[in-house]
Amino acid sequence: MKTAVYSARRYDKTMLGRANAGAGHELRFFEDRLTVSTAALAEGCEAVCVFVNDCADAEVLGILARQGTRLVATRSTGYNQIDVAAAEALGIAVVRVTDYSPHSVAEFAVGLLLAVNRKIARASTRTRDGNFDLEGLMGFDLHGKTVGVIGTGKIGAIFGRIMAGFGCTVLGHDPFVNPAFDQAGGRYVPVEELLALSDVVSLHCPLLESTRHIINAGTLARAKRGGILVNTSRGGLVDTNAAIEALKTGQLGGLAIDVYEQEANLFFQDLSTTIICDDVIQRLVSFPNVIVTGHQAFFTVEAISQIMQTTIDSIGAFERGEELLNRVPRG
Repeated sequence: MKTAVYSARRYDKTMLGRANAGAGHELRFFEDRLTVSTAALAEGCEAVCVFVNDCADAEVLGILARQGTRLVATRSTGYNQIDVAAAEALGIAVVRVTDYSPHSVAEFAVGLLLAVNRKIARASTRTRDGNFDLEGLMGFDLHGKTVGVIGTGKIGAIFGRIMAGFGCTVLGHDPFVNPAFDQAGGRYVPVEELLALSDVVSLHCPLLESTRHIINAGTLARAKRGGILVNTSRGGLVDTNAAIEALKTGQLGGLAIDVYEQEANLFFQDLSTTIICDDVIQRLVSFPNVIVTGHQAFFTVEAISQIMQTTIDSIGAFERGEELLNRVPRG
């Protein structure tokens, strides 16, 4: 099946090609993001494969449909970059990766927490410059602290279990109760209580209208002063400007993010020799108690292999007219 693969980096080409070895789909790789101006690259392709920062809104989907596209496959669990209702109206099926190594993201979230709390990145930079002074590097023990987990699905439950292993009290908030979170030692509480009690809050929920800016000026004001916020889920969960104000006053004691609300024009590319015009991200990285990484929490051999195999399997199932096990619920 002829498939246009957007936002394709070298590892996408290698690992998607490896997964496709026995399937024989015709994959056309493009480094460009899918936008109105690049949709024409998929001319004649029955399937389009996208990633988190591609744009598959109604206008783009209309162009794709007129060119013969009948399937959009996203190499991610989240699908907020796709207008699912518009796709359904145009007769385009949408599939995602419903399951890949949840340990990859959960473990990375723990790594971010340790890095921002114990000032690991700052310490490493100092020692490279021959500075072995400890001034300004003091953190706090996680043992005995309270950790709040907003979103207790597979990733959130694993993160909670790891933090329980550190000797933390683990609180959770989610509209849906996950027995695995309870079994890991977590306890469900209202979000207001979670924020007020937690020394650390980690976000593991999808980006929906109901969760957009779930962390905002109001929720930050009600949170425990000096706490650390970790976000490895979706950038839009956090009102970044509100977080900056909370950092300035000390209400927020630390911020560790692998995702950013305006990341589409920044992440997954090398901008080290250019002028970055995003004043918000520039302000963020200027804080000594902030760590920003470029959406890499999912980036392990195990996770990527599973993502690519699932994507190829979905394209094959569509081509054969079989049930799409990973189809996104119709809009």
